[in-house]
Amino acid sequence: MNLSDFGKRFQGYSGITHLMDDLSEGLAQPGVVMLGGGNPANIPEVTTIFEGVIEKLQASGKLVETLANYDGPQGKSSFIAALADFFQQQYGWKISNGNIALTHGSQSSFFILFNSFAGKTGSGRKRVLIPLVPEYIGYSDVGIEDALITSQEARIERLEGGFFKYQVDFDNLQVDESIGLICVSRPTNPSGNVLTDDECRQLDQIARNHEVPLMIDNAYGTPFPNIIFSDANPFWNENCIVCMSLSKLGLPGARTGIVIANEELIRFFANMTAITSLAPSGLGAEIVHELISEGVLLALCNDIIRPFYKRRSELAVQLLRAAIDDPRLLIHKPEGSMFLWLWFEGLGVTTSELYQRLKRKGLLVVPGKYFFPGQAAATDHAESCVRMNYVQSEADLEKGIQILARELRDCW
Repeated sequence: MNLSDFGKRFQGYSGITHLMDDLSEGLAQPGVVMLGGGNPANIPEVTTIFEGVIEKLQASGKLVETLANYDGPQGKSSFIAALADFFQQQYGWKISNGNIALTHGSQSSFFILFNSFAGKTGSGRKRVLIPLVPEYIGYSDVGIEDALITSQEARIERLEGGFFKYQVDFDNLQVDESIGLICVSRPTNPSGNVLTDDECRQLDQIARNHEVPLMIDNAYGTPFPNIIFSDANPFWNENCIVCMSLSKLGLPGARTGIVIANEELIRFFANMTAITSLAPSGLGAEIVHELISEGVLLALCNDIIRPFYKRRSELAVQLLRAAIDDPRLLIHKPEGSMFLWLWFEGLGVTTSELYQRLKRKGLLVVPGKYFFPGQAAATDHAESCVRMNYVQSEADLEKGIQILARELRDCW
């Protein structure tokens, strides 16, 4: 193919492509233990609620109406109005319909945001600053230019019981005129780290001081789906861009992202959507609008989704400790998301090689090197870590951990 520079940028094989290929491949092969992907758990109580909502929408004619008509480029207006009212009532946010836009999932939101605030400008070149890595695998390759991201390695705090925690290293954080956007996720994928309210306020002040936006990827966070196990309050203001998603609520196939920002940015987003894809999907928006209207969204998250993942994370830690009785296994303190981040200190092979060995044994995890966007090369720490999804059945979780334990005995 005679591709343009833009086309060539996306011709190479990326970490997120690797992840999604493994997800597809694993689902197609019976017996493979899928502890690598990011598909949310199939929680029967949640499925039952969604089925009831869809039946209600079908009976009322709203389902067919939603599928048969375009929404505006900003997204389904009735859902946007319900969301604005929700955040006003629940958190006192000074927010209106003009502060919210829907997208085709958070990944498309990141593509627009990263390339709109970073890259070549009339006065030079801007970059996205990630103030704490490891971070989300999907950030690495969304830039249409090379080296769009710069990042700061996290400060590591060792905790009792074989745990550790990442923290923003504010003392060494470099922010200058080359930064166009500051980006964090909360909870962080892959580590499950949750930035404290104070860390959010410090980053917000730094962003304001340098007149750049602070983007918070809230795909797993509060108030929905609320897969978060520590104390954390929702954070937003006019200089903050909050990206949310319906995927981890249990609707990944609906491909619905939510962007909350100032009105100027939302108008820009709507224009970008109209140009690139006409309008976002309305199906997920219609389903969740019904949950908000019935007053059950928060109960769904707080009483069903959050407890499920918390119990499963505790089970995964218990199984790991029982199978791998070795002080060199360090686990990032589970504070949220649907992953455990494992650090194999002093491992005799890289986790990239360990990944291949585990794959041959029928276990899929994700090697750590993909989660350090903005770093010049994979560090020893990056090549000593893996991300493990704990949402599969308890039987698969135990089976996968036993495979991991056997392989580690040959690598340490």
